[in-house]
Amino acid sequence: MVGLIDCNNFYASCERVFQPSLNGKAIVVLSNNDGCVIARSVEAKLLGIPMGEPAFKLKELIESNQVAVFSSNYVLYGDMSHRVMTTIGAFVPEMEVYSIDEAFLFFDGFENINLNDLGGNLVRTVIRNTGLPVSLGIAPTKTLAKVANKFAKKYKNYKGVCVIDNEEKREKALKLTKIGDVWGIGRQYSKKLEYYSVNTAWDFTQRSKAWVRQQMGVVGERTWLELRGVSCIETESPKSKKTICTSRSFGEKLTTIEPVSEAVANFAAACAEKLRAEKSTAAMVNVFIHTNPFAPNQPQYYNQITLKLPVSSNDSTELIECAIRGLKAIFKEGYKYKKAGVIVSEITPERPLQADLFDTRDRSKYKKAMLAMDKLNASYGRQKVKIAAQGFDRKWKLKNEKLSPCYSTNLKDIFVVKAD
Repeated sequence: MVGLIDCNNFYASCERVFQPSLNGKAIVVLSNNDGCVIARSVEAKLLGIPMGEPAFKLKELIESNQVAVFSSNYVLYGDMSHRVMTTIGAFVPEMEVYSIDEAFLFFDGFENINLNDLGGNLVRTVIRNTGLPVSLGIAPTKTLAKVANKFAKKYKNYKGVCVIDNEEKREKALKLTKIGDVWGIGRQYSKKLEYYSVNTAWDFTQRSKAWVRQQMGVVGERTWLELRGVSCIETESPKSKKTICTSRSFGEKLTTIEPVSEAVANFAAACAEKLRAEKSTAAMVNVFIHTNPFAPNQPQYYNQITLKLPVSSNDSTELIECAIRGLKAIFKEGYKYKKAGVIVSEITPERPLQADLFDTRDRSKYKKAMLAMDKLNASYGRQKVKIAAQGFDRKWKLKNEKLSPCYSTNLKDIFVVKAD
């Protein structure tokens, strides 16, 4: 049996954990630069606030309904996710973290255990340990577990846990599930299937395997088998990244190279830090900049450049130097720049390192420096030690006017309880 557990309205729920007064009130979380809605509480959904809608278009609706608005606080959300996953890991021997708020659980060897009781205990423990509401669906396959999870979330009588463990439950669940709500069935396929009178997941399973293969290929056939109780989606192991990208939109339009250079240096440093964390190196550095494409009345400019490092590296100083050299080659005066980014590619393991005969860099010395910097930042906080080129002005930083405190990761933001 497979379980799928996820946090209900995760970003909004994280904000509620530390501000209980928001319980029952509409909440929206905005994207980088406070641009668009990326998360909504149930109450916000009922108000008709659509996903992805620009915040400025919702100003009247938000103000008239006293909707609580937050900038995205990824530090807080990441820490809360870690707490959830750590709690779950104490219950099952194997799990696959699928996203920041979802994980597949594998109940191999639990044949003589009541999964409903176990699931209920798991859900209650996560809520008690983190304050975050979660839902758990358990079924013979990943796709059916997704279906079960939706029922656990939708119907309160399940108390957060829905188990599909026999044919009767499977048939009933599939008949109540719209074909467009099935994991793996996209919008285009759902339209196509509805054209052929396949309106529910049950209708889909009643079609022949050959028909499904003809209409949807091997991916559709895999979904068809999963819905019929045949497990055929393997556990995904972490894959080595082929590229790493760090980019941001600027909080204000930048017209001179200095703040853009500072931003690019920070992006390159972030890429280098990720490479070191994965014990990898990169041989190519791509830098891009562009103006705001949604301001057609302003002069537009976009450019990028790719530079090759003499030796594959994860050294922040080397990647920053390379990225700034690339920026200087493509930067043009007279434009209002909205966004920049750095992409590193040709990623290979840190060892063995392919050296260069003419390389004069003391790589051993710089490696020790990077190791010391990473240790200090891990102990005292992110970017407590950084390269001078990363600067301190940060005119380019994201607009996050409604950012909540980092309650669980920053001592300055920790709650202070006073008792008489």
